[in-house]
Amino acid sequence: MTMLKNIFSIFTGDDPLQKATERFSEMMALVERMVVDASAVYWASEGSAADRTSLYEADVKVNKLERQIRKAVVTQLSTPSPSDVPYGLLLMSLVKDIERIGDYAKNLVDIRSMCRGEAGADAARELPDDAVVAELKEIAGGVEKLAREAAGVYERSDEERARELTLTGRSIAKRCDALIGAVASAEYKAGMAVDLALATRYYKRINGHMLNLLSSLLMPLHKLDYYDESSLERS
Repeated sequence: MTMLKNIFSIFTGDDPLQKATERFSEMMALVERMVVDASAVYWASEGSAADRTSLYEADVKVNKLERQIRKAVVTQLSTPSPSDVPYGLLLMSLVKDIERIGDYAKNLVDIRSMCRGEAGADAARELPDDAVVAELKEIAGGVEKLAREAAGVYERSDEERARELTLTGRSIAKRCDALIGAVASAEYKAGMAVDLALATRYYKRINGHMLNLLSSLLMPLHKLDYYDESSLERS
C-alpha cells in the first residue's frame, strides 16, 4: 500500500497533522500556478519586473508553508506516543520537492530577464525559430501538463493516472538530456546557448521533482523517488 493513499482524508477532527495536509494542498496549488506562469514568462516576447515580483511573492508563500508543515510534523512526532509516523515522514519529504519546484519556476523567470532582458529587448535576443526551440517548447508543454494535473491526481489518489504521468515524465527527462546535446552542438551565440541550456535543465528539474511527488502514489515510503519498472508498465 502506498503511503499517500487517501492522505487528504486521513487527518480529521483534532489531529495535529490535519492543518499540515491542508497546507500541503495549498503548496501544491501555488507551485502549479508558479510553473505555468513562469513558463509563460519564459516564452513571452517581452518580460517585465512585475512578472518576477509575482513569482517571488508566491515563492515566499511556498517557503512559509513548508516551514509550517515541518513544524507541525516535528511537533507531532516528538510526542511520547506519536501517531501516523509514516505519513509525517512522507510529508517532510514531499514538501521539499514542492519547495524545489517553486525555486526552479523562479529560475525560469530569471533566465528570461538575464538572457533577453525586460520589455523592449532587442529582437536579436529573442528565441530563434528552429528545431531546438520547437523541441524545448514541446517539453515545456509536457511539464506544464504535469504541474496542472498533479494536485488532482493527489486528491483522487489516482494511481493509474499517476502511473501514466510518470511514464510521460520519464520520457520528458530523456528528451531533456538529448536536447542539451543538441544545444551544445548548435552554432548559437554564448548568451543564447546559456538561455536554452538552462531552460532545458530547469524544466528537467521541475519534471524530476514532479516525478518524485507522483512516486508517493505508486511506491511504499522506503521506495520514495524510486520507480519500479514492472509497476509503471502495468496496464
